[in-house]
Amino acid sequence: MAGRRARTGRGWDASPPRTGDASTPRPRRGRRGRSEEEAGSEAPAAAPRDEAEVAREICLRQLAVRPRTRAELATALAKRGISEEVSAEVLDRYDEVGIIDDAAFARAWVSSRHAGRGLARRALANELRQRGVDGDVAREALGELDETTEAETARALVERKLRVARGEPDAVFRRLVGMLARKGYPPGVAIRAVKDALAAQSAEAAEFAEQIDADALADAEGELDRDNRAAE
Repeated sequence: MAGRRARTGRGWDASPPRTGDASTPRPRRGRRGRSEEEAGSEAPAAAPRDEAEVAREICLRQLAVRPRTRAELATALAKRGISEEVSAEVLDRYDEVGIIDDAAFARAWVSSRHAGRGLARRALANELRQRGVDGDVAREALGELDETTEAETARALVERKLRVARGEPDAVFRRLVGMLARKGYPPGVAIRAVKDALAAQSAEAAEFAEQIDADALADAEGELDRDNRAAE
């Protein structure tokens, strides 16, 4: 019959399913509501960064804190897994343009640490060695600190400590000589600085200072110091 739908074996033909009908398959969504098709279209992960670029950034971060020697920067790069080849390439370039300069570093270190902490050449030499400064470069920088300046600094350190020192002159003497020794002063310089400062402090201290044979005591202390260094 015209206008009537034909029957099938299962009944009347159904109309095409409407959009959103329960029978219409829907795209599967990821955990955040995106479809699998959308998730698959994301941009690929960024390519690994160039090793030399990473090495340069490490060096610049180190240098932003304080000046560094070439050896210190090489150690920092090795700890971050930078290859020796790339490390040498980057550091050679920094040498060429003057970003790192071990000679300038050594001179500035000696001047700053002597003025600020009162360290003598022996202590300064040890600090430069720990930072990888070449022996010849260190000796050149230390040569700018002469014996007169070193003796004057030792005396100033002792006078400052004497203002607050307490105890018998012999105890004070030992403490002050020990303080100078820890800062790297040779026995002769340390003993004479303390003896002269005590002599100018009071009559009692001056009397004690008169009994000190600075040369003999310095020789004895120097021999003991050499024995200790040889045993290390």
